[in-house]
Amino acid sequence: MKIQPFQAIYPRLEFIASSDSFFGTVKKEYPEFKESGFFHKAAQEGIYIYQIQKEGRTYLGVVCTSDIEDYTEGKILKHENTLPTLEQTQLQLFFKRRAAVKPVLLTYPRVSKIDNWLKSQIKNRKPILEITFEEEQAIHKFWEVCDGSKLMEIQSLFGKYVPKSYIADGHHRSSTAALLHKKMKKKEGDKYRYFLTSFFSFEELEILEFNRVVHGINNLEPEVFMAHLSRLFSIKFLKKPTKPKEKNELVMFFNKNWYRLKWKKKVLNQYKKEPAILDANLLNDMVLSNLLGIEDARNDKRIKYVEGPKGLDFFEKVISEKPLSVGFLLPPVVMEDFLAIADASQIMPPKSTWFEPRMKNGVLVHEP
Repeated sequence: MKIQPFQAIYPRLEFIASSDSFFGTVKKEYPEFKESGFFHKAAQEGIYIYQIQKEGRTYLGVVCTSDIEDYTEGKILKHENTLPTLEQTQLQLFFKRRAAVKPVLLTYPRVSKIDNWLKSQIKNRKPILEITFEEEQAIHKFWEVCDGSKLMEIQSLFGKYVPKSYIADGHHRSSTAALLHKKMKKKEGDKYRYFLTSFFSFEELEILEFNRVVHGINNLEPEVFMAHLSRLFSIKFLKKPTKPKEKNELVMFFNKNWYRLKWKKKVLNQYKKEPAILDANLLNDMVLSNLLGIEDARNDKRIKYVEGPKGLDFFEKVISEKPLSVGFLLPPVVMEDFLAIADASQIMPPKSTWFEPRMKNGVLVHEP
């Protein structure tokens, strides 16, 4: 990976009364906030070590800019398709702000030498930024590395030990950055060659689940719907709500009851030649499409995607919005399957993964 320092723009915390409110609106309001004096620019270029403390766990990574050629040449691997409409929205936001306010989250196999370097740079040093988010009970800290020899060290480590990386979050920001560079290269050269990224190793990330709620069961009677499911799953009634315990197991809430569903072997065997058997793929094909008539799981208005961290109470609330709705709790995608899909240049279903930690808008800004 070719990583580069950048002259960061960061918030003036003394003027921010509520971190949750300010950083929650900065995505659209950045030009006004900057004009009003809520941001200032670093004196020199640097790379930033980024630490997030949340729920008893600490995540450690680095914020920098990455060469768009690593993306276009396939060294930064994706696992989702992008939509031209969303790329257009991203372009409009960029031209309004003239800045990237949120880094693309990239991940890579752990490299002990990089881990040790990051830890050595923050040892006995105070961060230049420390932001507390009350709603998430999370603390985000940043340390600046500007020394030329230190920058060369970390650039050399990534160049030598990280031949490729994977997009965990930010597919549309990445594709839009590539589109912007392509369109503007003749006019402005390499001005847009580098885009804002953060790198966290596999071990620093958690993959959480993305659940599904479908409003309506395609005019099927409840008994008929359950009979169809019994051909696909081994079904067990549950006395209380719980999450799936393992891969190839789902939990369903339907008609005020909870059920544990396990795919039958005849279903799994149909996918044995795939790089990875994803529960989201099976659910899309066997249930959402074949049974409930949802041909486009990305855009069908009957389906709602519910982030796992929002909890079971919120999940039930979404289901209760309309009668005869059904909800499916999925197990998190395991890292091995995530990598297998990306390495095979295949695409996951929409909303397959929810990565922690989450990047925040406006904590570090890059203006090309």
